[in-house]
Amino acid sequence: MQLASSNDEALQELTNFVLSDVALTQKILRLSNTVSYRTASGRQISTISSAIFLLGFDMVKTCALAMLLVDRLPDNNHAQSVRFELAQALRASVIGRQLARRSHFPDSEEAAITALFKNLGQLLVASHDHDVYNEINVLTHAANLTPARASIQVLGCSYDQLAVTVLQDWKISDTLIHALTPLSSRTLKAPLNRQEWMAQVASFSAEAAGLMPHLYDAKQLTDNQALVTRFGAALNLDKAQIDQLFVAASEEAHILLDSMGLLSVPDKQAELPSDTDSSAENLLNDFLLASPDPDSQPTISCHPSGKPINAHALLLAGVQDVTQMMGSGHGKLNELIMQVLETLYQGMGFRFATLCMKDLKTEQYRARVAIGESHAARQAGFRFSTTSTNDIFHLAIKNNADLMIADATATKIYPLIPSWHRQLLPDTQSFIVLPLVIQEKVLGLLYADRSLLAPEGVSADETSLIKTLKGLLLAALNSR
Repeated sequence: MQLASSNDEALQELTNFVLSDVALTQKILRLSNTVSYRTASGRQISTISSAIFLLGFDMVKTCALAMLLVDRLPDNNHAQSVRFELAQALRASVIGRQLARRSHFPDSEEAAITALFKNLGQLLVASHDHDVYNEINVLTHAANLTPARASIQVLGCSYDQLAVTVLQDWKISDTLIHALTPLSSRTLKAPLNRQEWMAQVASFSAEAAGLMPHLYDAKQLTDNQALVTRFGAALNLDKAQIDQLFVAASEEAHILLDSMGLLSVPDKQAELPSDTDSSAENLLNDFLLASPDPDSQPTISCHPSGKPINAHALLLAGVQDVTQMMGSGHGKLNELIMQVLETLYQGMGFRFATLCMKDLKTEQYRARVAIGESHAARQAGFRFSTTSTNDIFHLAIKNNADLMIADATATKIYPLIPSWHRQLLPDTQSFIVLPLVIQEKVLGLLYADRSLLAPEGVSADETSLIKTLKGLLLAALNSR
């Protein structure tokens, strides 16, 4: 939730965040490879870096949050109600993202996340105490109360207040939490600032999400006009624009819901409540996100070292992705660097990979971008002097030699490993060092390692693809 914008650091952190969860990685890749998003070439997207380049930073971040909500809410006997509220949250998020694209406010993509959380209170109550959820629904329909009033009567607090309490416990930013504040029911005026705009988007998105399943019903003509009356001036939307927004958002939401198995969710139907003494305070004890079940995560066929059996195919896909990114003219240098690092990391099964650049001011080689296990701490400590010594890094740089070490404990290799590396990465068993040199000018190096031996080595075809990746990176660095 600290990833507020798509700057270089945030891009690195989002990539690492997704890659740290295998199940989440697979879901983002599956979404990227749907018909609506796949590239014109029809090639499969195989890395999160490519997914971010294709879908956009904001969409991947919001989708990742939504997928974590889906995965980490408890499975129970009231799945239909939970699925309904999840679908509503996801539809609202998509609508929020559509509105963010029209906005002039900075970091407007946060509106999609705020919209995602707008009905968090309903979602959590449906998941954790279905009897209370049904009782509130009965009051809403039978007594003609608003959900806010009905939830206050049953829980002692409104759904929105419950959501705010939980989000504060989750350490969500105050900006997002304040945007969940309920708005008046009267016609809204144009927002004076970004905070007001986010609150308006969150409310509009939540109301509009409830209408999306009935997109072509006659009743929605009246409901859409009500949205225009209340939000039109504030969000600069007329009837035609709202209709267009609904069509675009419905298509995008359909893809997202399908990727999560949430299509064909029936409308909410209230059931007769049973006696309960549950309260908002008691419910809060169950609202911490649970860890995902590791048994549910997919397995990948690998050598004992962790290197994928299909390393050649993964490397080839990465080379193609980098080539396409460079050819498009739209890829930023840091996006390309992340793509190269992730291709090495995923394609060869490394546990840590980094780009190390020469720093003339400090006369050091310093890690600038990193990916993988404990990437932040290892990036901070991965630095060494530019003064040449007889260690494996300086030997590789001096000779511009790509080194692929299958056994770092071998008698010929171990004495060449410098003390700083042994302290930072004491359990390294296999690694690669790829110097980055252009016309005898040293720029830095690529490094990646494993904590296991790699007796299978690196095939000639794999070596060729790794060198191609390095060459593409050098070309990009040389052109900037």
